[in-house]
Amino acid sequence: MSLITTHVLDTSTGTPAAGIQVLLRGPDQRQIATGTTDEDGRIGELGPESLSPGTYELIFATGEHFDARGLEHFFPQVTLAFTVEASAGHYHVPLLLSPFGYTTYRGS
Repeated sequence: MSLITTHVLDTSTGTPAAGIQVLLRGPDQRQIATGTTDEDGRIGELGPESLSPGTYELIFATGEHFDARGLEHFFPQVTLAFTVEASAGHYHVPLLLSPFGYTTYRGS
């Protein structure tokens, strides 16, 4: 199982955000993995089973999601930085998205 998973929900429609491209970048800013949200807005396998401690980023191509629906939006992408610790288990990083805002949290 991947150490990192994500889930994107479009709060403007109350539905999963399918087809969003997501990039996982490491502390050295190098790309580690990419994925695309499925019909349930999830990516269950994003990167390896383990990562070294450090600050990582998930970069969501959110603008394309709203462009495809013909909606005006403010954020062409959302970048979420988070810390991976040596003793940590799984990291689930959800994104709640709307055309003019977003929120996130550490999921389970």
